[in-house]
Amino acid sequence: MRRARIAIGLTALAVALAVAPAAYAHAGGGQGWYGETTDQVITNAMFLVIIFFPAIIVVFSLIQWRLDKRKHARMAAAKRRAASAEWRGGW
Repeated sequence: MRRARIAIGLTALAVALAVAPAAYAHAGGGQGWYGETTDQVITNAMFLVIIFFPAIIVVFSLIQWRLDKRKHARMAAAKRRAASAEWRGGW
């Protein structure tokens, strides 16, 4: 029973993957959702990709730097509290 379900599911997936490109190609006369794709459109899109990835790396690096800064500040504060006689407890 389980093998039959898996076989039917894989067959349906294969049919859907085989038919989907043809459906997209016939919808707009072979053009994508943007319109006619010229060399200038591709060049501009790739420039955006080139700008996008370094920008993401910079943003994530800044976020990581701020989180590390907060972590080290918390660790230093805990170390100062542990060294202070006022916070050690007792009478």
